[in-house]
Amino acid sequence: MADDVAGTNGAATATAPSTVRRYDSPESLELAALAAVFEDLQYVLRCCEHLVTALTAPDSGPVQVDADTALVEALWTGALIGYVRCFSGRTAVLTNDDLDQLGLEGDVGDFHAMIKKLRDHYASRHVNPRESFTIGAAQANDGRPTGVAVVSTPRPIVDDTTVRLLGRVAYALSGLVDARMQEAQARVLAAAATLTPAELARLPLVHLSS
Repeated sequence: MADDVAGTNGAATATAPSTVRRYDSPESLELAALAAVFEDLQYVLRCCEHLVTALTAPDSGPVQVDADTALVEALWTGALIGYVRCFSGRTAVLTNDDLDQLGLEGDVGDFHAMIKKLRDHYASRHVNPRESFTIGAAQANDGRPTGVAVVSTPRPIVDDTTVRLLGRVAYALSGLVDARMQEAQARVLAAAATLTPAELARLPLVHLSS
């Protein structure tokens, strides 16, 4: 790692390093997990921003009728999956207790639980999240069946208020994770500083994009 102090999400605040060595340690693994969650939260925010635009008609306020439902579902599904993944028990980066630290109005815990249920619904391998279907027999005036009717009932798409609330929660969590990243970066740098130049030179090179 360069001598420069790392900025948000690992970006250097001064000159970029010419050489980076892969450094595996408990401290670096923690930082990598935090960085992955931070990126997921940024993705959720981008999805929410696009959703607000998709759900809002120019000069007419929030609408549902004219929304591109395929685009809305894709963005909403991505936002739900990305958000819930941040609370994975496997990485243990964020927990439900962290929601209490955000200082947001309303019952964030209940909203969080609802988002998890919605994730299961939209990412289901078995249930169509868009429509439910009913099969009926078409009946003539004399009572005889004349055919089969497949009746679909669209499920309501997400509303602007829910999207904006998810965006506020994701934004607040981003600040929480960013602060932890700064602390983790300092621990990684302190641990790496215990290596001699020769030990550092033996570590694998990380190829940087130009």
